[in-house]
Amino acid sequence: MNVLLTLFFIFSSLFMAGLPSPLFAASENVNINATVPGPVCGDGIIGSGEQCDGSNLGGATCVSVGFGGGSLSCKANCTYNTSQCISTPPPSSGGGGGGGGNVAPTTGMVFSGRAYPLSKVVVLKDGQIAVSTIAGPDARFEISLAGLSTGNYNFAVYGEDSKGIRSNLFTFPSYIVSGVTAKVSGIFLTPTIAVDKSEVKRGENIAIFGQSIPSSEVTISVNSEEEFFIKKISDAGGVYLLNFDTSILEMGQHLTKSKAALGEEISSFSRTVSFTVGAKNVFAQSLNILKGDLNNDGRVNLVDFSIAAYWYKQPIDAEFSVKEKERLNGDGKVDLTDFSIMAYYWTG
Repeated sequence: MNVLLTLFFIFSSLFMAGLPSPLFAASENVNINATVPGPVCGDGIIGSGEQCDGSNLGGATCVSVGFGGGSLSCKANCTYNTSQCISTPPPSSGGGGGGGGNVAPTTGMVFSGRAYPLSKVVVLKDGQIAVSTIAGPDARFEISLAGLSTGNYNFAVYGEDSKGIRSNLFTFPSYIVSGVTAKVSGIFLTPTIAVDKSEVKRGENIAIFGQSIPSSEVTISVNSEEEFFIKKISDAGGVYLLNFDTSILEMGQHLTKSKAALGEEISSFSRTVSFTVGAKNVFAQSLNILKGDLNNDGRVNLVDFSIAAYWYKQPIDAEFSVKEKERLNGDGKVDLTDFSIMAYYWTG
């Protein structure tokens, strides 16, 4: 605009002085050139091609340029300086009421691993059922436990197969930190195991069976003077069956247990089940032996607690060792873990 006014005054002055005006006297090939200065970075004015200029941000903020917050400034080359902006957007507030704010982080546990196809999987917290789920057809499960407080806990996980037979407890202590969800993965529950006879006539077969992961290699141990190991492959439903010839066993009581392997994963041994090799067949009345029942009365109460308390933290004898393996933790001693098992199965 200033250039145009200057040219106008020049032309007017020449015309008023009676001199030929360049506007009329110049040939048709004459060009008039005028240079208009462009925007200057640093003059505090946001010109063409500039995002900002000095302290002039044009109303822009970190949020308006795509960040979650912070302090936006201007570089010497008149582009935004976002070094003080927050890159992670803040959590959105809930709809409805006023306010909003940060969502409190969850405190809890996540358990995942393998059990048996379409089986019930249960998590115990300090001996009490906390949460349960159903494993998938491939025996995999994942189960979450939220809303925990900071502190020490004793967790245990067990599976229950299609016949209602339970696995050994997968137990572990854990300290929970507020705001943290801890994950326990790679759990491989032990196979379930049962026998069809409590006493078998020597020379006849006893069926040893249970459930594990589909197509897994199940190793079955039969404990005699010599320990026998037999391998079977579980079927598509995870079921395994061994018809064991007892002619190689001596007369008397025997123990059997099993463990499973799939690839590089190996479970611990299952609970131990006892049977007797004798002169007759006695079919098992119940495939489930009540955990914690130490006096065989079908109940878990103070009598059983007293029996376990007698052996607490001292060597156990051979007779009680059978019951400890079958009805308690199976680690050859009586400790707090065994009392937790009794508390879970408590009938009173």
